[in-house]
Amino acid sequence: MKPSLKFLTTVLIVALTQSAYAQNAEMADAFRSDGKIYVVVAIILIVLAGLVAYLFILDRKMSKLERMIQLKKQTKHESKSF
Repeated sequence: MKPSLKFLTTVLIVALTQSAYAQNAEMADAFRSDGKIYVVVAIILIVLAGLVAYLFILDRKMSKLERMIQLKKQTKHESKSF
C-alpha cells in the first residue's frame, strides 16, 4: 500500500471515530425516558436470533449436502473397483 494511501486511510478512520464520539446521545436518552429503548433492543435481538437460526439451518443443509457428495464419491469409487 502506498504511504499516501495509508495516511489518507488513517485520517479517515480517525475522523470517523472522532465524529462518532462527538455525537450527542439525545435520541438514546429520549428512547430511554419513553421506555422505547426496550422495543429497539427487542427488535435487535429478534433480528440477531433470526440470523443465528438461518445460519444454523444453512449449516445443517451444507452438512447434509457434504455427506451426500461424500457418499456418491464412495459409491462411485467402489463401483470402479469391480
